Amino acid sequence: MNENTRGPLGRSIEGLYGIYALLQFGFCCLLALLAVTVVPGAGRRSRIVSAIVRMSFRLAGIEPRVRGIGNLPKRSCVLVANHASYLDGLLLKGFLPGRFAFVIKGEMRGIPIVHFLLRRSGSRFVERFEAAASARDARRIVKAAQLGESLGFFPEGTFRRHPGVGRFHKGAFAAAVKAQVPVVPITILGTRRVLPEGRRLPRHGRIRVEILPAIAPEDPAFGDKPSLAETARQRIIAALGEPDLLQAPG
Repeated sequence: MNENTRGPLGRSIEGLYGIYALLQFGFCCLLALLAVTVVPGAGRRSRIVSAIVRMSFRLAGIEPRVRGIGNLPKRSCVLVANHASYLDGLLLKGFLPGRFAFVIKGEMRGIPIVHFLLRRSGSRFVERFEAAASARDARRIVKAAQLGESLGFFPEGTFRRHPGVGRFHKGAFAAAVKAQVPVVPITILGTRRVLPEGRRLPRHGRIRVEILPAIAPEDPAFGDKPSLAETARQRIIAALGEPDLLQAPG
């Protein structure tokens, strides 16, 4: 049932749920901010923030279903996931192993409190629009992968209101190729329904995460960054069941 066919009662209940979910999320953000301010040790801070994220989803009555944990390599690797909502980064931070550092768009540096929270909980940042800063951040990301850090990316770089998977930027794949570490494709389904672009209050909904088999350095697709990016993209599209936005209509 869509928004236009629900009655006033259904819309009121959805609105009340959205207000509750937003308020408890704000409370959990304050807890996380306090934790990253006072707790010593990057690893400890990251684990605490992950626990708070899980608590926030559960307080909202949402228990994401995660499948394929066994597909994560024991060694360092690079995760790449489709991007559908602001919830995606929180989701993976809370429900994947704590060893992953997620790469966030550099614009978040312009929001001081958010930048502080993300940085202190282990996130890394990459500039998208200023060439010199972008190159500097890319070198740092590659170096982190070479030193054995496991990284998570949303290679589309942004998300949109309607279903579909767009072009993948090459940064994640450059890091994987230079460090010779596996690339693990991940699909996220349901977050666009819960909190789509342009919506202020979340809805209740089901969320699923599927971790697909890794693309190892021995795979023929690993030969160059464009083919590796497209292989990962096509595997995500096939598992997700959403349109390929790079395909010409008709």
